[in-house]
Amino acid sequence: MQYRNGQRLPLEGLTARLSVNPRARRLSIRIDARAGEAVLIAPSERKLAEVVAFARTKTDWMRERLAERPQGTPIAPGAVIDLFGRPTRLISTGGAGAARLTEDADGPLIASGGEGEAYVRRVENLFKRVARDTLQTRTDVHLRTLGQRPVRLSIADPKSRWGSCSPHNRSIRYSWRVIMAPPAVIDYLAAHEVAHLVHADHSPAYWAVVQRLVGDHRPFRKWLRENGPALHAVGR
Repeated sequence: MQYRNGQRLPLEGLTARLSVNPRARRLSIRIDARAGEAVLIAPSERKLAEVVAFARTKTDWMRERLAERPQGTPIAPGAVIDLFGRPTRLISTGGAGAARLTEDADGPLIASGGEGEAYVRRVENLFKRVARDTLQTRTDVHLRTLGQRPVRLSIADPKSRWGSCSPHNRSIRYSWRVIMAPPAVIDYLAAHEVAHLVHADHSPAYWAVVQRLVGDHRPFRKWLRENGPALHAVGR
């Protein structure tokens, strides 16, 4: 069978995605908890058949790792979802009113009208609005620090990435889901993307720019690695 980069194939009860990485020195398997699939990595396309054969000997291990991924929290009345790292309750107001963020004696809450998918859409729209306002503010702060011109900012819901920067057209795209993280992590993400306007890679010079903006970035990167899958699972 001829395999190709990016191909997805069923593998004894799980889904595997083939990936060619010319910098890879050996065949390897990575678990993408966010996407719910195993990633089979080979240094070249002609080695894909070998990594598939290797993966067939590791299906039990892959299933165990995938079973450990966090279960998604539903976006529904009664659920509790973090916002700025604080547990925030979701309640229904009945009717068709838009979602709004408020607070009572028990802490922050989101009250929204709608039922089913309409309720989900209203709550997600609120998260996106909060994400846009917050990330625009933090992005502007870091742009000023680096003496950079404004950028075009957009909010999306990618399956795995937290953000992306296109220096050539001066645009930055963020995942709205990062708004569930603590403020310092949100600020780090804005710094991470703005720094790419100076260095498009992840070289030591690039990380020096990030450190100039937020100090020691390692705790924030660690937080996203450890907690990111749970954030990506919300509502899915």
